[in-house]
Amino acid sequence: VGTAYTPGLAVSRYFLIRKTRKLPIKGKVLVKEGDSVEPGTIVARAELPGNLAQLKVANLLGLSPNEMMEKLLVKVGDKVIKNQEIARNQFFFNLFKTVVKSPVDGTVEYISDVSGNIGIREAPVPIDLRAYIKGKIVEVIPDEGAIVETKGAFIQGIFGIDGEREGTLMVMPDPEKNIEPDDIKPEMKGKIIIARRMISCDALKKAVKTGVSGIVVGGVIEKEIIELLGYEIGVAITGQENVGITLVITEGFGEIRMSDKTFSLLKQMDGKNASINGTTQIRAGVIRPEVIVPLPDTGEEPETPQKMSQSELSTGTRIRIIREPHFGKLATVTELPPQLTVIESGAKVRILRAKLDNGEEIAVPRANVEII
Repeated sequence: VGTAYTPGLAVSRYFLIRKTRKLPIKGKVLVKEGDSVEPGTIVARAELPGNLAQLKVANLLGLSPNEMMEKLLVKVGDKVIKNQEIARNQFFFNLFKTVVKSPVDGTVEYISDVSGNIGIREAPVPIDLRAYIKGKIVEVIPDEGAIVETKGAFIQGIFGIDGEREGTLMVMPDPEKNIEPDDIKPEMKGKIIIARRMISCDALKKAVKTGVSGIVVGGVIEKEIIELLGYEIGVAITGQENVGITLVITEGFGEIRMSDKTFSLLKQMDGKNASINGTTQIRAGVIRPEVIVPLPDTGEEPETPQKMSQSELSTGTRIRIIREPHFGKLATVTELPPQLTVIESGAKVRILRAKLDNGEEIAVPRANVEII
């Protein structure tokens, strides 16, 4: 049969973490190599050009483009405010007039004596790129950003929503019960709360109102997420939901209890500051939701992504399915056929046979599973 390997979710007490922070466009890097940074430290800044408002001034004045030029009250480069007059045409012994006002605050970018149009550019939109984690700058990427490195606890989840946040980890008083609205207290504002089982949609909504930063639980019922968002969510890419709270699911959809290893580590980190990100990408270039807890340098050798990148897959191995139609379900490997198998898409791949926890026997491409 040979030896088969498959990736698993990282759950490490002391891990080497590197985060590449890059602007979407060229900008200015504000840090240098060796700098210590906090999650909120701005490492780079850029400006997106503002919207361009285009006005058909000649048409609005009822003049030709050449005639319009004599009626302008502004020139290229002038700053204007909303409702400021930029052109005026007076007629019939100045008893009547037609005026054109700026619809926005901005700067006159162009005036065309051919089309009779004027363009006003709104103020640029600043983009601040934050460090996201507490650590040290180990590399500067000129005009784009930097790489931040830290060592500490690192926990990946199977699925998440919303993006990067920070907060203090707080294990729920009774972590073995599902989180309901009454469990969300005012003192949880700014916290990342931890429970082993599930959270209801109503509890999520209350957590948003309370100002809870993030929630980490074992499982979730898919319809609760749909109710929170107001639309069905795909598992291919998440992270841009902007619901006001970051949610990380460590095990999968359904009533699934957080693994002992993951919960034990999170419990050890209770009260420590952490960074959390729900962004999930299941297809090529896999991105996992995560919880990062920077820790003081212990002098010991941290685990690295390379050391944890693969584990042996064999009969009896516990796995999680990471593609539809069984996404998030847990199973046990029963057979590893050595031959290539033609799947529904027509591709020839190596598969495995496994038994789901409900007893159903399935065949799955090996690329569609991960070791628990």
